[in-house]
Amino acid sequence: MSILTKGIHMEVEFKRFIKKEEKRSRAIHFVLLMFVVMSGCKGPEEKIVLRKIRDVVVDASTEPILKANAVFYNPNDMRGRLKRINVEIFVDGKKAAVVNQKLKTHIPAKGEFIVPLEVKLSIKELGFMDTLLGVIGGKKFEVRYEGSLKLSYRGIPLNVPVHYKDEVRIRF
Repeated sequence: MSILTKGIHMEVEFKRFIKKEEKRSRAIHFVLLMFVVMSGCKGPEEKIVLRKIRDVVVDASTEPILKANAVFYNPNDMRGRLKRINVEIFVDGKKAAVVNQKLKTHIPAKGEFIVPLEVKLSIKELGFMDTLLGVIGGKKFEVRYEGSLKLSYRGIPLNVPVHYKDEVRIRF
C-alpha cells in the first residue's frame, strides 16, 4: 500500500471517528437537556383536599342512585386537570358503591372546584330492609369515601389519595 493510499484510508477513518464522537456528544447533550427539563417540572407542593360532599340525594326509582357534589380545594399556585375518580363508598362500614369516572375537569389554582358524582348503590350489600327503615326513621348513616384521584399538572400525572368520612341523612 502506498503512502497516499494509507493517508486517504486514515483520513476516512478519522472522519468516521469524528462523526461517532459528534453523535455521542449530541446524545450526551440530549440526556443532559432532558434531565434539566424534567428536574424543572415538579408537581404541586400541597395535596388537593376533599373538603366535603354536599347535596347528597338518593334516587330510588328503579335502581338506587346516589347523587352528590364533591367539593375539592386546590391550595397550589398552579392549575391542572382532574382525569379520573376511583373511589369506593362505604355506608355504615359496608361497601355500597364504587365511583369510577373519567373526567376532564379544570382544577383552578388556589380555589375550590366541584365534581358531580352519580353512583349506583348496592342495596343488597347494605340490606334492603335495614336501609329502608333507616331512611324512613330519619337515621343518620356514616358514609366513608376511600380511593384516589388521578390529576395532571403541566402534563405530569399524579395520584391523590381520598379518605373522607361524613354522617348524612339520606333523603328519597
